[in-house]
Amino acid sequence: MAAIMVGVGVCAFGLSFALVPLYRIACEKVFGIRLERTASEDRAMADAEARWVTVEFDGGVNSKLPWAFHPNQATMRVQVGQPYDTTYYAHNNSERMIVGSAVPSVAPARASGYFNKTECFCFTAQTLQAGETRDMPVRFIIDPDLPADVKTVTLSYTFFKNDALTAEQAAASPHGNTAQSPRAAP
Repeated sequence: MAAIMVGVGVCAFGLSFALVPLYRIACEKVFGIRLERTASEDRAMADAEARWVTVEFDGGVNSKLPWAFHPNQATMRVQVGQPYDTTYYAHNNSERMIVGSAVPSVAPARASGYFNKTECFCFTAQTLQAGETRDMPVRFIIDPDLPADVKTVTLSYTFFKNDALTAEQAAASPHGNTAQSPRAAP
């Protein structure tokens, strides 16, 4: 009985070493999945990850919105594939609460699919009380697959007055100065 148990253990140990080449054969020959990259693919991947791009920031408001709005930083040199943070400044110059919605754009247009915002004030409407100032964050990553000839990407925002949410919040407060977020309004 002991000899059988030792034999099973040796077979299991031997099979564990045989699984790696069997797995490779199954993946490559049967399913057509390549498990290893060539040296040129490794170099291309390393080159893409070592690539740097300049990001320019721009911001403005629609003429109906009495806010000051601009990036806190005009440009940033970023490495593709790495996360970065920046902020935009907003100030409500009016004497009443206003809700604004930001519309982003990326130039050149063919770079827009490679500019990924993971956190952005543009995802929700923003409420600024009369005279309120706020720095609003943007977190982004530029995809390493960005076309190689694109060296500069511009992220631009235009803020528009959100009349519907402004009216809704003004109605929720007798003085139009509610501190609720636009999503929390009844």
